[in-house]
Amino acid sequence: MDLSETMGSMRQWLAPLDWVLFRLTDTEVTLGMLVKLVLLGAALFWLAGAVRRWLAGRVLARFDVEEGTRHAVASMTRYVVLVLGMVLILQNLGINLGALSLVAGAVGVGVGFGLQNIVSNFISGLIIMLERPIKVGDRVEVANVEGVVHEISARRTTVVTSDNVAILIPNQRFILDSVVNLAYLDAPVRLRVAASLAPDSDAAQVERLLIEVARELPGVMDTPAPHVLWRSISTAAREVELAVWFVPDRIARDALKSELNRAMARSFAAHDIRFA
Repeated sequence: MDLSETMGSMRQWLAPLDWVLFRLTDTEVTLGMLVKLVLLGAALFWLAGAVRRWLAGRVLARFDVEEGTRHAVASMTRYVVLVLGMVLILQNLGINLGALSLVAGAVGVGVGFGLQNIVSNFISGLIIMLERPIKVGDRVEVANVEGVVHEISARRTTVVTSDNVAILIPNQRFILDSVVNLAYLDAPVRLRVAASLAPDSDAAQVERLLIEVARELPGVMDTPAPHVLWRSISTAAREVELAVWFVPDRIARDALKSELNRAMARSFAAHDIRFA
């Protein structure tokens, strides 16, 4: 088989790549163009991910930049690489970008019917990365979940609870819902633990025992000092409340509350103080 026959055979095999699948105004989209788009798109996603990992793990890690900022900058850079790379790929394939207005219109209709949550979460992710109301390492309360922010991505944020369970929360929750960021001001917060005691309980003894419990428990701060509040006193019960201060980054609220309740129960039982 000579060279001309070989070339002719190759053209026959490659002929399907020239099939026109559809048109975008004045642009003919062939099967070969779609194959190139898929291959180049896969390479682009790999490159964008590699740039993100390189930027966060090597470049920014050399500077005095906190982890949350590194991840935010690296993620934004990844999206910039994806957008610019996709534009270059489309131009290289000869696709008229103006013709994509038809596709954009179709996508707009799809967003109106079912993709609004995806777009909302993506935009919310950008807002979180730019404004940084939360960052990696913060202890937060949102959507009835309390835990430490482990990762912030484009569409969702990973929060790890005290039970070491990773919960994926849509980013729009952090924009639309009320969020408690226990580490936002890097300051201690107050925890209140209530108890309902028998009406004949000695108030002075109860206060002394509660203060002792608070001061002996690890995680409770000495300053501001723990204090006791009496919410109500009646013939049926005496409602008392112990207020303590703690640093959220060092101990979880639920864990500290549980330890306080256990210590209070032991102390009351040892001194014959009954619950109502």
